[in-house]
Amino acid sequence: MVQASGRSSISFGSMTCSLPILAVTAATLAIFLGVVITPWLGLPLRSTIQSYILEAGFKGYSKNADFISDNNGQLVDVANNSTIPTYMSGKNHSSEEIIHVKPADDGISNQSAATPKRTAYNGDKTASTAEISGNGKKTEPIVLPPPISSENGTAKVITSGSSTGKCDLFQGKWVHDSLGPLYKYDSCPILTQAQNCQGNGRPDKDYENWRWQPMNCDLPRFDAHKFLELMHGKTLAFVGDSVARNQMESMMCILWQAETPQNRGNRKMQRWFFRSQSVTVIRIWSAWLVHTSSEAFQFAPEGLTKLHLDKIDETFMDYLPTFDVLVISSGHWFTKKAAFLYKDNVVGGQLWWEKGHERKIENAEAFAIATETALKGIVSHPDYKGLTIFRTFSPDHYEGGSWNTGGSCTGKVRPFTDNEVVANGFTDLMKSRQLYAYGEAKKNLKNRSKLILADITSIFAFRGDGHPGPYRSPDPNKITKRGPNGRPPPQDCLHWCMPGPVDTWNEFVFEITRRHLNGSSNDM
Repeated sequence: MVQASGRSSISFGSMTCSLPILAVTAATLAIFLGVVITPWLGLPLRSTIQSYILEAGFKGYSKNADFISDNNGQLVDVANNSTIPTYMSGKNHSSEEIIHVKPADDGISNQSAATPKRTAYNGDKTASTAEISGNGKKTEPIVLPPPISSENGTAKVITSGSSTGKCDLFQGKWVHDSLGPLYKYDSCPILTQAQNCQGNGRPDKDYENWRWQPMNCDLPRFDAHKFLELMHGKTLAFVGDSVARNQMESMMCILWQAETPQNRGNRKMQRWFFRSQSVTVIRIWSAWLVHTSSEAFQFAPEGLTKLHLDKIDETFMDYLPTFDVLVISSGHWFTKKAAFLYKDNVVGGQLWWEKGHERKIENAEAFAIATETALKGIVSHPDYKGLTIFRTFSPDHYEGGSWNTGGSCTGKVRPFTDNEVVANGFTDLMKSRQLYAYGEAKKNLKNRSKLILADITSIFAFRGDGHPGPYRSPDPNKITKRGPNGRPPPQDCLHWCMPGPVDTWNEFVFEITRRHLNGSSNDM
């Protein structure tokens, strides 16, 4: 058998050969393996994966996670000490250390697994493979999503100059808006206090007075009455983590200015009903978008969260056919402690691993697989015919560390200029994984639904002024200044102030939904 390392084991069975013939044969085969086979298998596998890591720019970058939640998925507080795993710290890992698993085409299949393989993406959707030995059950073939690049990674934000002339909601610039915010901080009873920046004493408020202006078209100011009319008799759902909650509460605060809704929620979801137009707004907690469990499995202990990357989260899928518009997003919880399962095998982990076992994927790859599983499950559900708006990764703006290591976003009072925006390798990587999953789902559309990308990542790289920072609590004794040693106070530079830039996400939702319902979604 010929292995990927270039070593070989040759057996002639009962055949006998003279010593000269055997020597010549062995020499010829050795030359063939060393000159032809080994470079063909080894170099693409090694160089592709190493460049994949290095291109993302992981030079000691640390990443905060999200807010934690209680058993009902409700926000508690910033309480995660995770950072980017060591494989993202600039270390060159070999091809033997990272494996990428591709879920089944239907996203929810539980068919038997095929022979495990190592596969490296080489840039043209072909792959070099070699069999590996595995423990326990066999897993699906391993596929590496495309390396991050200008085409599949970050989307350029045009802030000046000319464009192609085509309307693109997600290319444009931030402009000052004298009309001010769509609501006041004290006019929305559903607003989570941690994002109520003015109510928590933030002294500046000009961050509320900017709007997004696309190139070659307009993004209308959100009109709550018109949106409710547009959504007459329909259901709008938000699915994701606490950043998705941030967006849902922004939508509710805007609509609250037109009508006070009825609370029809339960332990499974938040649900609000606007009687005038029979509109329902729902939020369902699904931080990872896939099924999770806590029972002991293989060498993953009881109590550790297990992410079943090839099984979509039934928490929201059970209700999918009832949604007319679904806004879905996730990402930040993949920096939290968890085990990654694929085809009933433990294939990786974040902030956890047992020595003596082969780690096959890391958190960014797990995110790609989970996202692809979720999106494919949505676009293949036979009873779903709604509009799915897939929002890309929301950037944070911690400087000098993560949330628990001195990271700060204080002193930001206006949008960044082009020269002030700092590239974030982890954000770019996570977005590239989303774009890969989105592309795979678009190719597998099997129902009458519509899938649209809301590409907000690069746009919001400019909005470091829009986070709560140290103003996370109304406590008058909270620390908002740097200490004597220069260390900043604890801050939230991930979630968004309300009112604030996050309201723009819902102006995108309004415009995308309007075009979809009016039959002009091809204009996007």
